[in-house]
Amino acid sequence: MGAVPAEAGQEPAERGSTPAKSPVATGYGGAVSSVDADASAAGLEVLKKGGTAADAAVATAAALGVTEPYSAGVGGGGYLVYYDAASRKVHTIDGRETAPRSADKHLFTEDGKPIPFAEAVTSGLAVGTPGTPATWERALRAYGKKSLAENLRPATRLAQHGFTVDETFRKQTAENEDRFRAFPATVDLFLPGGKLPKVGTTLKNPDLARTYKELSRKGSKALYRGELGRDVVRTVRKPPVAKGSDRKVRPGDMTVRDLRAYKTLSQQPTRTSYRGLDVYGMAPSSSGGTTVAEALNILERSDLGSLSKKAYLHRYLEASRIAFADRGRWVGDPAHEDVPTEGLTSQKFADSRECLIDDGKALKSPVAPGDPRDPEECDRGDADQAAPTPYEGRDTTHLTVADKWGNVAAYTLTIEQTGGSGITVPGRGFLLNNELTDFSFVPVTPGVHDPNLPGPAKRPRSSMSPTVVLQHGKPVLALGSPGGSTIITTVLQTLTNHLDRGMPLLDAIAAPRASQRNAAQTEAEPKLMNDPVRGQLEGLGHSFKQNPEIGAATGVQRLGDGRWRAAAEPERRGGGSAMVVRPTGG
Repeated sequence: MGAVPAEAGQEPAERGSTPAKSPVATGYGGAVSSVDADASAAGLEVLKKGGTAADAAVATAAALGVTEPYSAGVGGGGYLVYYDAASRKVHTIDGRETAPRSADKHLFTEDGKPIPFAEAVTSGLAVGTPGTPATWERALRAYGKKSLAENLRPATRLAQHGFTVDETFRKQTAENEDRFRAFPATVDLFLPGGKLPKVGTTLKNPDLARTYKELSRKGSKALYRGELGRDVVRTVRKPPVAKGSDRKVRPGDMTVRDLRAYKTLSQQPTRTSYRGLDVYGMAPSSSGGTTVAEALNILERSDLGSLSKKAYLHRYLEASRIAFADRGRWVGDPAHEDVPTEGLTSQKFADSRECLIDDGKALKSPVAPGDPRDPEECDRGDADQAAPTPYEGRDTTHLTVADKWGNVAAYTLTIEQTGGSGITVPGRGFLLNNELTDFSFVPVTPGVHDPNLPGPAKRPRSSMSPTVVLQHGKPVLALGSPGGSTIITTVLQTLTNHLDRGMPLLDAIAAPRASQRNAAQTEAEPKLMNDPVRGQLEGLGHSFKQNPEIGAATGVQRLGDGRWRAAAEPERRGGGSAMVVRPTGG
């Protein structure tokens, strides 16, 4: 959220004013980068008190649950990629939400037809079993030095004393106002006095402060085995709709048994070699790691640094187009689907697909998927299986943290749509996710197996792409972004801007973006739409449509002298916040 001066007479930083915001910071002792200054300050506070990157990631995420409640919170889930400096190994935690155990492939159909997407979005039907509290607890048990209570303290204080409403928060509230008004608890929390919050005012969330205190005392079992969980289940099964509302809000089928059965997963990260670096990402149920890895492998043979801007963007867009074709055919929840992760991330498969790129002509979408299980030379795939990429909600958040020991956390978390389901758990201070809308409602290509159909306790496919890059076993940089399926292209473009085109990390993050996801048109931000290179790419057959804003990346980088550099978006979503423990400048 963008920094907004506090109202005159507001209490000092410890008690509610907005910290100063900068998109870049350099120094020693650790670093935090997030979309919000209050959240970054919470993480920095924990680092200064001897916390690890895991401790600071939890503190930052909990604070984002206060100041970015439409993007993340207790009612959602996410993925953590963690570099452990002691072992020089990268680990992951899959905290993705799950469907109820009663769910089947017909979850979002009625009379054999998909229900309207807008109706699914605002419903109990779309709410997955939350994974965020379990993720926090698992991360701290494995990599933390402090208790959950200690790490929740800054966010609890922030919820009690409030944060300063900025333009981004007011705009997001306004965009959701109509559906928010269907739920009295949401109105009470985010439309104080029944009106949109004014920029510069302070918004408090005492209910969330109490929820954080309960989690501090009882741990995640407060949600998965306690009264907090029972409140969530009641809200899902009978959404508390305002009297007189004409909005159709379908109930969900979550049970306390679903909560009790929920588990985070620890699995091997994806890994690929690129330009002598090791790039680690999130394996399925997220498609982020496999798709970024495949696209990088496709680009490995291209000297992107020496290409013209036109040639570079053409190759980047085509690699992304092809990788998304393969993502759609093969990636789903590996507990339910046979996902060929090793094949998708192999150089052999990428080489079989790279030959599709013609430097003189753009491919036509949708491109057919190849077969990573048995790559053929110049694999053009089966045209009957070609399918466009379905829509994913784009309001997620990402934070990146490093500590004085050299540990690094890249953590992407979400409640899916901006404002999630729109349903606030009464008395608890947080919105429920609508993550199950990331499933395919019906097969994307009729008659072709879709690995992303709903199923019992299944995790919907995600595009979240927390990424850590190592060289000789030590961190070079880590990054990630919100943005639905544009997360993958944002991370890919930022990596190639930095690693191949030589841009400083902040400039690589700030550069205008284009996103090609096996669609007829490439989405591009205004600065690219107005750049002469657009016409040059159109001459190759590319077609563009404008997207006002793609992603909102944050990252940290280890410099050669041992310092950390934190970098965040300078402008998107009002600009992000980068902080270090002991700033040095330069």
